[in-house]
Amino acid sequence: MRFLPALLAAAVLAGCTVSTGPAPQAPSSQPQSGASGRLPASQAAANFRAVVQRMEPVSEQICRQERPNTNCDFRVVVDDRRNQPPNAFQTLDDNGRPIIGFTIALIEDARNDDELAFVFAHEAAHHIEAHIPKTQERAVGGAILGSVLAGVLGANDAAVEQAQRIGGTIGARSYSKEFELEADALGTVIAHRAGYDPVRGAEFFNRIPDPGDRFLGTHPPNAERIATVRRVASQL
Repeated sequence: MRFLPALLAAAVLAGCTVSTGPAPQAPSSQPQSGASGRLPASQAAANFRAVVQRMEPVSEQICRQERPNTNCDFRVVVDDRRNQPPNAFQTLDDNGRPIIGFTIALIEDARNDDELAFVFAHEAAHHIEAHIPKTQERAVGGAILGSVLAGVLGANDAAVEQAQRIGGTIGARSYSKEFELEADALGTVIAHRAGYDPVRGAEFFNRIPDPGDRFLGTHPPNAERIATVRRVASQL
């Protein structure tokens, strides 16, 4: 299984990514700039700082309650490269410390504090639900299955490596939609507990491309995600 270490490393660094697409104008109670509906850069930066200050301690508290033996010291980072699209992600550093990252474009694209808070809560929920190690386990399992099948069929080394990669991809993605909905559900609770409106925050799903229900897609349909947030919020 000489190819497994590289596959394992990729799974650890994968985390979760939420991308937003072209943003049409949307109603907001806060100042807007231009036809895109985006907030002024100074207002967006101020909103982000305020959200992080409120969301980080609440997320860490819930993390310690749910997973007392896990590193819950979230580190928030900002990718300030202007050529990056709107994105948020959760990953782990080399010491297992959870990282929540935002690009400048996502911060500026958010229409209000509730959207930023929900994205933060969603990414924190991925760590609390242990989605990275679970994805890692399934990727390795898929790779092993792929290599075994290739070996049984008498494949050469190159074919075995390819089978491992394909199997790893299928294993990693087989539950990715389930994980996204779990993160949406727990993220709803986290945002609500921090004093934000997760239903209003989830309105950003209306501005991102709908992945539909593609085979081996990594994200569920937007309508399903919004419905999950509304269902959980109605019970809070």
